[in-house]
Amino acid sequence: MSLGQQLAPHLPFLRRYARALTGSQSQGDKYVRATLEAIVAAPDQFPREVDPRLGLYRMFQGIWNSTNYDEVEGHAEAGEGNEAVARARLAKMTPLSRQALLLTAMEGFTPEDAGYLIEVDTTEVDQLVAEALSEIEQQTRARVLIIEDEPMIAMDIETIVRDLGHEVTGVAVTRDEAVALAMDDRPGLVLADIQLADDSSGIDAVKDILAELQVPVIFITAFPERLLTGERPEPTFLITKPFQRSTVKAAISQALFFDQSTIPAPVA
Repeated sequence: MSLGQQLAPHLPFLRRYARALTGSQSQGDKYVRATLEAIVAAPDQFPREVDPRLGLYRMFQGIWNSTNYDEVEGHAEAGEGNEAVARARLAKMTPLSRQALLLTAMEGFTPEDAGYLIEVDTTEVDQLVAEALSEIEQQTRARVLIIEDEPMIAMDIETIVRDLGHEVTGVAVTRDEAVALAMDDRPGLVLADIQLADDSSGIDAVKDILAELQVPVIFITAFPERLLTGERPEPTFLITKPFQRSTVKAAISQALFFDQSTIPAPVA
């Protein structure tokens, strides 16, 4: 099996990580493309001593570390909307803490593997994750709309959201209900399943909502690879079913991290 064939199944998940890390589909996909170009240009540099997924993420981390900081410093004031917010956030954040949290909580790497990827000791990974979680506790609280037709899953998500200190504006089970709830009580964050009760689409519901208001969205699906092809406008934040509490917490915190309304006021 060629290296390309070994890496192909892992690309959707690398796109998910890259988008969550940058807060942008376009920026995240740019880093993934750069990673693949680097592998094609110098295949002998690909880490062969580890499994292909770990090697792929290690190559990505090398690209991220070599370009991210200069880009943030040089363009922190440029851009509009989410892109400008992303740059402002990245310029002020502790980069490794967010990376450690996303790699372990969202991507499912062990602390040992995460340490290999960001080039720190395993004990430091635990410290970095604790730092990221401390940052989350200081985030502005959001009002959250949940779009989910499975009652038990909806209850689970609602519990997680409330335990994080956020308010739930409502739970919708169909496209029409989701849009009506969003228009009636505008949320600051949307958590949306893909397939809804009446065979309507959570994606369509989100499109309708975004046509009326600007709000960060996290999609929840059992088939993330279907939404992460890199070929069309796609979710920036994506949770895979079945999910862990830590995954939902990491996704919510990262989505709010890049949202304009959650930037803390400057300290006088």
